[in-house]
Amino acid sequence: MTTASQPWEPLEPALSVRQVLTLERVLAGEPEVVAGAGQLDRPVRWVHVAEAADVGVMLSGGEMVLTTGVLLAGDEEKQAEYIRSLHRAEASAVVLGLGRAFPAPPDVMRRAAERCGLPLVVLHRPFPFAELTEEVQCRLVRRKFAAVSLSEAVRTELTALITAGAPLQRLLDEVARHSACPVVVTNLAHRVLATAGERPAVDDVLRDWDRIARQAGGSAGDGWIRAELAGRGERWGRLVLCGHRGDSTTGRLLADRAAEALVLHRMLGGSAAASWEEQSAQSLLTDLVSGVVSARQLLPRARAAGLPVNRRAFVPLAVRDRTPAQLDRVLRLLGLSGLVAELADGATAVLLSLARDQDAEALTAHFAARLRSGQRAPAPVVAAADPRVAWDDVPAGLREARHVAAAVADSPAVLDLPPVVRLKDVHLRGLIRLLRDDPHVQSFAERELDGLLCGPDEDLLAVLRTYLATGRNKSRTAQLHHVSRPALYRRLEAIQARLGVDLDDFEQAASVHIALLAHDAQQR
Repeated sequence: MTTASQPWEPLEPALSVRQVLTLERVLAGEPEVVAGAGQLDRPVRWVHVAEAADVGVMLSGGEMVLTTGVLLAGDEEKQAEYIRSLHRAEASAVVLGLGRAFPAPPDVMRRAAERCGLPLVVLHRPFPFAELTEEVQCRLVRRKFAAVSLSEAVRTELTALITAGAPLQRLLDEVARHSACPVVVTNLAHRVLATAGERPAVDDVLRDWDRIARQAGGSAGDGWIRAELAGRGERWGRLVLCGHRGDSTTGRLLADRAAEALVLHRMLGGSAAASWEEQSAQSLLTDLVSGVVSARQLLPRARAAGLPVNRRAFVPLAVRDRTPAQLDRVLRLLGLSGLVAELADGATAVLLSLARDQDAEALTAHFAARLRSGQRAPAPVVAAADPRVAWDDVPAGLREARHVAAAVADSPAVLDLPPVVRLKDVHLRGLIRLLRDDPHVQSFAERELDGLLCGPDEDLLAVLRTYLATGRNKSRTAQLHHVSRPALYRRLEAIQARLGVDLDDFEQAASVHIALLAHDAQQR
């Protein structure tokens, strides 16, 4: 198990042209920017001293080129081509030392540099180029060494978390903490599977996710850094650092190391990307049911998770005796949009998103029928709340469906329930379940059933439960318990004697029935 880690030290920012010009050794040469002043934040990858007119063919981009122009003096065409060559090679800047070749900034080079947007800097005092190259190269080498050290530190820490059994969210939280920006994991269809980071910042990213996830400008240059998630020759997702404000090299490094860790996490855990989708849905639906986070705040997450939310009707369901995978398969077969996730109480929540002109009741019934078809017992319990057209009403609907499913779970098998159970179908049983934790209800149940609860014969309690659930139908009760009518009569007489009640009296029987419902709800 790893201990709490310290934040990784960020790399020094890449040297820009502007920063190079502020170095003490450079300032001694009295630098003056005569062209391309708007491009001084270009990064400097390396420094070259070059006098050849065709130096551009020897560059690979990002170089600051130092020259005295000795081979360019007196030839304006060479001077202009020299600038154009550096521009084509994507040099970061050119620094011209004034002296014998050029006592003043050459107009031809200045105009060409301005047209190309290439920073042209002149040094008014003699300056040993070796000092500048030494200063910049040392800084760049130190930075590259720091990058290697950071890479190993990141890889080691994330690998340790994986081998310690850390979940996906723990890894992402670490990456978000050290990158100081929202982190998003998506599948190839841009559907959000997981997020990490400060909640308000994450919500800002997700609020318009469909647009920004596909924007052409999403690159490291604007702080959006992507890393592909792939393994065994197959791409299956992406990790995105959203709005990374630090050095792009550091961000690229963090994204790559995080992507490696996520692929390793998937391979070692044997989990497919689909399981990450289940975790995403579970987190969202759990937050909706709990009410800890407002529905309005969760709307961006729902939209980013692929749930249609604009001008829709939402049907909250709670299903028992079927797995999330089975439910998701039926949704796909029926072409329905929705989120599926198992909740803490063993029920599986389903949030259907339908067009407002669709028949929600008919589609829900069709969904329940498809679940039952070709499946072995037990038949699934499908509890539904009425459709919600306002997103803010969805949490209450999910809680209602969950409550109905729980009330049905408390019910004996003899009850005849419809394929889709609603609040009106659980009647008194639903109310008792809501009140089961009330001390007055608990005391009432204990008092009414004391004669049976303290006795050793559990069979009498089962007989009483069936007898009341069947509407005091003696023939049906005897049949379900596989006993003769005379044997049942003797047991009913024993129950009445122990409880001190007359079960033929409606009010007394109702009182005992309510107490038994409360007792069963408390036991569950």
